[in-house]
Amino acid sequence: MIAGLYLPTSGTVYYNDQPVADVNTSVAYMTQKDNLLPWRKVLDNVALPLEIVGVSESERTLRAKEVLASVGLSGFEDRYSSELSGGMRKRACLARMLLQGAECFLLDEPFAALDAQLKLTMHDLLLRIAADSKKTIVFVTHDLVEAVTLADRVIVCTQRPATIALEQVIPLARPRDVINVRFEQRFKEVYELIWARLRQEYQEDLI
Repeated sequence: MIAGLYLPTSGTVYYNDQPVADVNTSVAYMTQKDNLLPWRKVLDNVALPLEIVGVSESERTLRAKEVLASVGLSGFEDRYSSELSGGMRKRACLARMLLQGAECFLLDEPFAALDAQLKLTMHDLLLRIAADSKKTIVFVTHDLVEAVTLADRVIVCTQRPATIALEQVIPLARPRDVINVRFEQRFKEVYELIWARLRQEYQEDLI
């Protein structure tokens, strides 16, 4: 709904104090599926947002190579998505999102399908991107550890029809060590506080 791809059943979604009534070009949206075009090489996939708005081939190639380097994909510019690992495809999607130049990033469970070790790698990359770009990031996840690790603020929703059940500020310093932060006492305290509210939803579901 923030991206303007889905209308709310009631009420109005506002972005920068303006109602979202059409596709919101101020945001970049990354879904759970990587959505890379299989007939395009990595470089052309990442450069697609610039191609759509008419940037010259030489400029978009240069900028795409720069952003691919920033996510650790230098040397893979001429590969197809079928030749990449799951983590590499996610990096390519992040690179495409960065190159789009949007002021806000929307991520819908982007790392849900990754194994635990690879997910940590992507968490570290996303935290670095957030620190470097200073962008606002809205991140949807069902993984509470992931939420507390990444967020400045966690919003917990109830079951359908979804309403806001809890809004919790995450008082963990940045930069964060994605491996060790979860062993900090403050992490455990915040995790337990949020889980106490989530537990109510699970218990109601079992009744």
